[in-house]
Amino acid sequence: MFGQRLRLARKRAGLSMRSLADQMSPKISAQAISKYEAGKMLPSSAVLVALGKALDVSLDFLMSAQVEELDGLEFRKHSRTSARDRARAEAILIDNLERYLAIEHILDVPGSVEWAEQRRYDSVASTTEIDDKADALRNAWQLGLDPIPSLCELLESKGIKVVEDDLPERINGLACRVLRDGKPAAEAVIVSNRISVERKRLTLAHELAHRIIRSTGNPAIKLEKAMNRFAGAFLIPSQHLLALAGDHRSRITYYEIMRLKRIYGVSATAMLIRLQQVGVLSPSTVQHAFMTYARSWRKAEPEPIPHNHGFAAFERPRRFQRLVSRALGEELISPARAAALLNQSLDSIEQQIGGPASQ
Repeated sequence: MFGQRLRLARKRAGLSMRSLADQMSPKISAQAISKYEAGKMLPSSAVLVALGKALDVSLDFLMSAQVEELDGLEFRKHSRTSARDRARAEAILIDNLERYLAIEHILDVPGSVEWAEQRRYDSVASTTEIDDKADALRNAWQLGLDPIPSLCELLESKGIKVVEDDLPERINGLACRVLRDGKPAAEAVIVSNRISVERKRLTLAHELAHRIIRSTGNPAIKLEKAMNRFAGAFLIPSQHLLALAGDHRSRITYYEIMRLKRIYGVSATAMLIRLQQVGVLSPSTVQHAFMTYARSWRKAEPEPIPHNHGFAAFERPRRFQRLVSRALGEELISPARAAALLNQSLDSIEQQIGGPASQ
């Protein structure tokens, strides 16, 4: 396990064994690093601390064993994302999961997902079937047809570990199964803290789709497009949208699109595409929109939802912090341990315990 973590951290840093050895104090050889990564030798405590500093990772990341393997990694990324960026995103997720699973262990709370296998489909053959699977999941979770206030809270309530962190610029999100030694697998999703709430909600729904559908079973439907279709159908049920927008419109106004994107908490681009998918707008009408007034929408969101307003006020993962606060309140962990788990200052933790200092 240590060797795998060391190799991942080195790749994340973009260092060769030789370049890492050159940065070490105390000095070690590239051959020693090779033996560490191969599991043939373990470093001394001084070398271990130096490795953490050189690679900018915690000792928990290098030595903890809560996470055995990330299985079925699915990235929501730009096509030109580098192997180093993927390694960095994977390392960020593992670091968060080690801390997340540690606090679950301290509190002895369940950490697995019971619904996943029953709701997982090996393939879907058509776009209609993709929509049906999205509707079936909403029905199974008793969500009705109304917009979902918080995807983060919904996924966390279903046992999925949701993490938000500073991912590489070309990666918006990542989903996987978390394999654990002798324990049930867990499901995890990480989303970038740089992206807008509109993109965040679509990314979360897209990564949920990867946990539900394994493949399309139809060469004409690319997997990532199928995931986008599921995300749109899950966030914007056709029956609800048709009731708001009407059937078979010849055109739709800018005002209506802005109103609809705010109702569902999605981007204007996703809204236009969904209007076509459910038959409100024709393909030619949507194509014309993207060639004219909506031409810039893929690069710059029109009338973005402001920070801490509407959906943006609720779309944050909160369960991990709640668990840490609970363990702190029950005196199962120290303030210093809470600070380390949350990556916050000790002063901040002390304020959370006692409240703001009186004037």
